[in-house]
Amino acid sequence: MRYFRKLSTLLIMIGITVSVPAQNITKVATTAAPFLTIGVGARAQSMGGAFVAQADDASALFWNVGGIAQLEKTEFVINHSAWIADIDYNFVGMVAPIAGIGAVGISVMQIDYGNFEQTTELRPEGTGVEFSASSIAMNLSYARALTDRFMFGFNIKYIEENLFNSTASGIAMDVGFLFITPIEDIRLGMSISNFGNKLKMSGDDLLVKVDIDQTINGNNDQINARIETREYDLPLLFRFGIAYDIINSNNNRLTVAVDALHPNDNAESVNLGGEFVYDNLLALRAGYSSLFRPDSEEGFTIGGGIYWEKMGLRLDYAYESFGRLSNIQKYTLHFMF
Repeated sequence: MRYFRKLSTLLIMIGITVSVPAQNITKVATTAAPFLTIGVGARAQSMGGAFVAQADDASALFWNVGGIAQLEKTEFVINHSAWIADIDYNFVGMVAPIAGIGAVGISVMQIDYGNFEQTTELRPEGTGVEFSASSIAMNLSYARALTDRFMFGFNIKYIEENLFNSTASGIAMDVGFLFITPIEDIRLGMSISNFGNKLKMSGDDLLVKVDIDQTINGNNDQINARIETREYDLPLLFRFGIAYDIINSNNNRLTVAVDALHPNDNAESVNLGGEFVYDNLLALRAGYSSLFRPDSEEGFTIGGGIYWEKMGLRLDYAYESFGRLSNIQKYTLHFMF
């Protein structure tokens, strides 16, 4: 009867979360700073990105900042991956619980797109000049357990994108909530990410020389002018998730999780994932990303982790399938002290 009840609870949990209405208009590629939606942590990614209700390590700084209120020790996390198109992606974060105050955190997310050769209309094969492109987001975080079952947190982030001699920057905020229900300790999580001002490129690359009236002969054709660029919204993302421990005894745990995603620049989708931890030593994980999203290249994920509890270390690995794009491997190291 106990396992029948657990199975029924699991099916209801999946049914509630998967009931996501489809969008007819996706508005793909209509926002700035899309790097802000790249998942952090091999553990969460190997679970298909279904982590908003789990959120119990330092990677919660990205998924659901309210979850860092669960941490009892200071935790440091380093994440690296070679993302699609040879893009280097890095994340470094630290969370410190403070008795009577809550948990505070700091993190940096950085993307290096590499170097490129400049081309022009007159020199399409290249000018011999190289330029680079990069993006960075720096976060300050705070979370607090308002009760023994309800946690709340927020991030304040500075965002900057750089392309050659031009820059766009802005300020944004994340908000996260986590509730541990009295029903089988099912966890409910919700987060709103990247709520902030629009980004607009500016810089020396937008300075040009123009002739303000080409119909007049003999006038100055070297008038200084600046190209006006449009402002673009940040990739606002709402997540709602449920996590449930089917097994939780004798240092063994089997967790399943489901997240529903509602972005402002793509179709709604669902992430599914699971994690099995054996003897607090070894973890095996699998999941599926972007279920129900039309034309998605994301899909199956798998990975694992090794715990060195006495040393306060954990090493996680994730493999993500990206369809016609190159597959991705992520590595994350956690220090707890």
